[in-house]
Amino acid sequence: MSDITTLHAAFAAHVANALDALERDGLLPAGLPRGNVTVEPPRDPSHGDLATNAAMVLAKPAKTNQRALAEALAAKLGELPEVTGAEIAGPGFINLRLSDAAWRGEMAAIAALGADYGRSAMGGGTTVNVEYVSANPTGPMHMGHCRGAVVGDALAALLEFAGHDVIREYYINDAGGQVDVLARSVHMRYREALGEDIGAIPEGLYPGAYLAPVGHRLATHYGSRFLDAPEEEWLALFRKEAVADMMGMIREDLALLGIHHDVFSSEAELQAAGKPAEAEAWLRAHDLVYDGILEAPKGKTPEDWEPVELPLFRSTRFGDDQDRPIKKSDGSWTYFGADLAYHFQKAEKADALVDIWGADHAGTVKRIKAAVAALTEGAGRTIPFEVKLVQMVQLLRDGEPVKMSKRAGTFVTLADVVREVGKDVVRFTMLTRKPEAQMDFDFAKVVEASKDNPVFYVQYAHARIASTLRKAGEELLGPAPDAIDRLGAEELELVKLAAQFPRTVEAAAAAREPHRIAFFLHDLAAAFHAYWNLGNDQPGKRFVLVDDAALTSARLFLAIQIGQVLKNGLALLGVEAVEEL
Repeated sequence: MSDITTLHAAFAAHVANALDALERDGLLPAGLPRGNVTVEPPRDPSHGDLATNAAMVLAKPAKTNQRALAEALAAKLGELPEVTGAEIAGPGFINLRLSDAAWRGEMAAIAALGADYGRSAMGGGTTVNVEYVSANPTGPMHMGHCRGAVVGDALAALLEFAGHDVIREYYINDAGGQVDVLARSVHMRYREALGEDIGAIPEGLYPGAYLAPVGHRLATHYGSRFLDAPEEEWLALFRKEAVADMMGMIREDLALLGIHHDVFSSEAELQAAGKPAEAEAWLRAHDLVYDGILEAPKGKTPEDWEPVELPLFRSTRFGDDQDRPIKKSDGSWTYFGADLAYHFQKAEKADALVDIWGADHAGTVKRIKAAVAALTEGAGRTIPFEVKLVQMVQLLRDGEPVKMSKRAGTFVTLADVVREVGKDVVRFTMLTRKPEAQMDFDFAKVVEASKDNPVFYVQYAHARIASTLRKAGEELLGPAPDAIDRLGAEELELVKLAAQFPRTVEAAAAAREPHRIAFFLHDLAAAFHAYWNLGNDQPGKRFVLVDDAALTSARLFLAIQIGQVLKNGLALLGVEAVEEL
């Protein structure tokens, strides 16, 4: 980290120093927790440039009058040379107005920090494991996987930028019944590659043509060795070979989106290593797993249901609505039974866990969080664990839903979409709404060159800045930071907005919400475009003024810094800051 201080960090330190002074003066007791003290722009810009809730947060534990504490703190902050006004609002908010020199100083900080502007030490080097995608290894990536992949990858980048060490992990579900179905489906294609007319793919197998190359490879390698062999001779081998090929395909698809994981964990290897059994033994020893009979299904009981004794995890102790089985009646592990062991394994190497799941898994959140809480707390550690649910994306073409057929094995692949509209369009679009909100992805609208398309709108702002700098170069006018005193209130409003980037990074990282960066970039781009458009009607507002070299230099310096903040934010989203459109 650089020792250059941004305005956001500087005023957090100023508030802390002022509170320290109040402690020395005896107006505050020493040692009060300050974790909830914030310094941020007020909701209404007319109230000032920055606001702090310090007096409101600390008055009660200090057993002092809120207003009196606010007055004492405001007096301390008002002594700062960067502060032109410190006012108390409502029950104790302190609103600060800053000098123009403070904002010009922030421009210099952006210039000095460059690609590191907004980087934070907030994470303190703690390790966060972010697990995302984790699609079943039964075929290529499709658009149902895309949104979670982008959200997870952007979150990982955001957490790193905010000072965390990050493990990007993919969990391969290669131990369930679906991989046996995959192996049988590949065996059909293997027979086909050896010249057999297999006819229609039987119901219950994967019909996709993407399995034909796998079958051809196995036919080339093994010849007719398994053509008429009983299933027990080839199932395990075909399962392993098919999963390897599918994961190769998935890695290639993710690479098109610029996504690369650090760790690929295998469920089959987890089970082979006895991890679920170890977890069960530990849970039994702590009375968290017992042998019991599941309640009958709610509603009409199926005719074939019968009570069976199973090992049950006491998830009701942790807020779940019923205890959950960790094994099936045949002795194999339930998905939950293997999953709790997997999360315990992740927790051994991380200080916090974040899972990105599809919204269709919402029903399992309580039980897996309960299991992780039990295992990690029992092991003497408290591991924060969050699950972020991501809604599906509806694909449209000119407003009409894109038709797909599960029976025919046809679906829109992620690779096809990226090749059609581009990586940057896909990534940015997936972050233009909160992940829990429904999303439409219209192939026509996401490439539209209009202000209604946020992808274009933000990239166009950066391209406009690059174009302006090229034009200025042609006219032999360069940016000069020593001329920035010429900048007025309208230009400094852009700086004020750009200066919120470091705070936005920390807030987005703390909330695990990378979409906040996309929202911020859209606001900054909108403000830049609005200022740019002033020059259409008022020539004196243009960035390049051939008869005023000093003002041109100041505005170009401003444009470079706005462009740098846009570039830094786009980099967190995995999107290129283009030079021209």
